[in-house]
Amino acid sequence: MQKYRLLRDAIVAELPAVRLEQAPLATEGELALVHTPGYVDAVLQGTLSAAQQREIGFPWSPAMAERARRSVGATVSAARDALREGIAANLAGGTHHASADTGSGYCVFNDLAVAARLMQAEWSGPQRRPLRVAVVDLDVHQGNGTAAIFREDPTVYTLSMHGARNFPFRKVAGNLDVDLPDGCTDGPYLAALDDALEQLWQDHADQPPELVFYQAGADPHEGDRLGRLKITAAGLAERDRRVFDACRSRGIPVVLTMGGGYGHVIEDTVAVQLQTYREALATWHRCNPGKPEVPAMLHRGNNATHHTDTPN
Repeated sequence: MQKYRLLRDAIVAELPAVRLEQAPLATEGELALVHTPGYVDAVLQGTLSAAQQREIGFPWSPAMAERARRSVGATVSAARDALREGIAANLAGGTHHASADTGSGYCVFNDLAVAARLMQAEWSGPQRRPLRVAVVDLDVHQGNGTAAIFREDPTVYTLSMHGARNFPFRKVAGNLDVDLPDGCTDGPYLAALDDALEQLWQDHADQPPELVFYQAGADPHEGDRLGRLKITAAGLAERDRRVFDACRSRGIPVVLTMGGGYGHVIEDTVAVQLQTYREALATWHRCNPGKPEVPAMLHRGNNATHHTDTPN
């Protein structure tokens, strides 16, 4: 958990143009856009069963429940800012293993799904049709919860590029899943990303997405304890650049969430995530040449923490 504090401190020191905001609590009504009322109540009231807590991966506490709500609230706020300003981010977030009625893999609520559904509810588009959303999930672990939530929803497209032999061991098919072998290096990784993004745009040739949620996990890094891939820091910077540039060239706002990162050396994880913010900031400047005001790209959570040692 200390990586979140270290990342925030690094952003303050090295990217002072980034505007920081406190993460709000997601409301019960917002959570209910995705999660069943019984599950929401069990998390907020502390009545999760022992089996549910084992599936999530840590015991219930008031701090756990508050942090889960703020993690969702941060992504919701970032999504609103992205639609106004082009790009925004949540320092944490990307809890993509949580499904409608259960948490899993150290994910309590699915912030990506709640924010996507809420932006659709708030959006006023042509003929009142739903906002078209794409999730580009490049965490090393498949976004099974997000895929399950949107399995029958044609307005949300889920792309996940992940380790084939990594958690979760039973994958849930999304719109586009790219399985990577253990030991995958920069060249094959970036080629697979190019192919996946091209497929995403082909699948939206007639109606492009109007908002992208980008899950930029640091865990594909070669120094990650859980990742099983061999992507260098330079390779991950190029990954981020390609995603941001692809969205920028199409005029699509981007919501950034950080997902997993479990380096043998925690500073390596923080450095990878910091460079993602650096690329995001550079993208914003390219979209807004000469504009002095920088958007709120970081939504800081509260100080409630819990110890985790496994994937988001």
